[in-house]
Amino acid sequence: MRICRFDDNRVGVVEGDEIVDVSAILDRLPPVKWPYPRGDAFIANLPDLMPEMRKIAADGRRLKLAEVKLLSPVAQPGKIVAAPVNYKLHLEEARADQGIHFGSHVKTIEECGVFLKATSSMIGPADPVVSDRSDRRTDHEIELCFVIGKKARHVREDNALDYVAGFMIGLDMTIRGPEERSYRKSRDTFTVFGPWLVTADEFGDPSAVDFELKIAGQTRQKANTRDLIFDCRKLIAYASEAYTLEPGDVFMTGTPEGVAPVEPGDILNCRIDGIGEMNVAVRAA
Repeated sequence: MRICRFDDNRVGVVEGDEIVDVSAILDRLPPVKWPYPRGDAFIANLPDLMPEMRKIAADGRRLKLAEVKLLSPVAQPGKIVAAPVNYKLHLEEARADQGIHFGSHVKTIEECGVFLKATSSMIGPADPVVSDRSDRRTDHEIELCFVIGKKARHVREDNALDYVAGFMIGLDMTIRGPEERSYRKSRDTFTVFGPWLVTADEFGDPSAVDFELKIAGQTRQKANTRDLIFDCRKLIAYASEAYTLEPGDVFMTGTPEGVAPVEPGDILNCRIDGIGEMNVAVRAA
């Protein structure tokens, strides 16, 4: 199933170039009181909601995808876990390019581990990335992302994918500079998720998936997830040793070689096999 969030926080099932509005399913979410539980309630209850969503979608109101505003498929991730330099060729380009490493030694993912991004940096594909530092280089980074579906701690690699609710495209926008990654990558609008969530049962094995980012028809990044240093399974096992993972937590698996600056006016065309594509605009402040 392909599930989107659109317009004024409505929920839809994507079928071809149409969305079937299944927002009535939100009435099935359990009531909560303050202090509210961490994580995303919709993702936490997704396995129970999906059969009813299929029933609603059978004769639900249909809208054209082109006529709605797509939001981030996940509304309330508790944390965004990101994998740095998780492709060998990107590690090599980062070490070779002064504009990327800014005079610091670029460590491997084994040396530096994962990092966290602020959830306030998250937008959907209909909103623009705001490039507001003309004195700094701002780069695009396309990544396969996945969403945790149930609480997890000390997960083994062999069953790690059992904890994944679904997959989506991500953009990890980055200002280059000497500061820590979490600071430079957590500016408002610097985390783009979309265009929808493809549930794990439909997406299948994430270990050999092609993806590409283009600007004005020119390929900037093109790779396959088989080249990940820490694959999806290993990332879950590694992170769950340190953190309790909760429904709605998002993993950004890392970007391949080809990172490059963006300018206001650019349109980032992002495609991942098994998910689809999204176009994200860049504008000035």
